[in-house]
Amino acid sequence: MFDLLEDKRRRYALYYLDQRDGPVAISELVERIDEWEDEPTPTDPSADAFEDIAIELTHTHLPRAAEVDFVQYDREQGTVQIQGAPPKFDTFMNIARLIEEPEE
Repeated sequence: MFDLLEDKRRRYALYYLDQRDGPVAISELVERIDEWEDEPTPTDPSADAFEDIAIELTHTHLPRAAEVDFVQYDREQGTVQIQGAPPKFDTFMNIARLIEEPEE
């Protein structure tokens, strides 16, 4: 569980997915994470950040998160969802989110 939550960007993805029912488009997830991070870069902040987040999610964080049974990542459909998460996961997510407090 701690390995799953160790990376900030992966935690942000899980926070968002945990609030949604059903599959979420990767583009929607990337938009939300981009808003939460809100760290402008010296060049074109929105395009660069969006692309960086999308690449990191699709190649690193979502495949890693999908190693647990309750995260379903469909690379072909471009969707991801949390389904049937154990109570322990919900407890850890609530605590981590309260501490980190990403903006809604």
